[in-house]
Amino acid sequence: MADVMRGIRTFGVAGAVARGVGAGLRTRRDERFERTNYAGRTVDLYAGPAVALGSLAAAATLRTRTAGLLAIGAGALCGAYDDVRKDHRRGFRDHLGALRGGEVTSGAVKLIGIGGAGLLAGALLKERPVDKVLAGVVVAGTAHLVNLLDVRPGRATGAVLALGAPGLLRGPEAAVPMGAAAAVLADDLGERTMIGDSGAHALGAALGVAIATGNRRVGLALHAAGLLAAAGWAESRIPR
Repeated sequence: MADVMRGIRTFGVAGAVARGVGAGLRTRRDERFERTNYAGRTVDLYAGPAVALGSLAAAATLRTRTAGLLAIGAGALCGAYDDVRKDHRRGFRDHLGALRGGEVTSGAVKLIGIGGAGLLAGALLKERPVDKVLAGVVVAGTAHLVNLLDVRPGRATGAVLALGAPGLLRGPEAAVPMGAAAAVLADDLGERTMIGDSGAHALGAALGVAIATGNRRVGLALHAAGLLAAAGWAESRIPR
């Protein structure tokens, strides 16, 4: 019962902060935070910092706070950098190729920053070396997966709610991204806002921490394999 109540409180904190931040940001219009979505409509990017700050606030209340703050913060900051820079290249291959040539793209910043933070978070969450690595892959891989899903209104936020729900039975960590995602879902679906790379990576990192916390080695290995397979499939679909 205590875990259920902790999960409800965590969900509430994430949602309340995300709603408050989003509402506050919308009181001042800034064209730098506007984008044209897939349908040609102008939407704002305020849901990104809203869900990031909501997730950070909720993660700070849990025993896994250090790992959560590290992973979510890195996802939000690296994603925000990509939102601002918006490099035209797509996929790991293009960004790593540019890095080999001496050019640090926004995608490379995300790959290195989120990947490194994910491994550090995994090291904080688990005790054995193998489990630390697997947990790190899960955290970073889930951050990447949620960003991959963010191609239509509500798809990434809806996926976070669906994928996080089973984790509520294992601890309050899953309530972190779920509360933040629920707070912006209506505006996301209504095409009034979008979470952008900042929000997608922050939610994904928070979800990854929840998955890593709630699983042992076999579960971690299965999740890591699935995430790597999804990343490989997505890479193969990019036109060359």
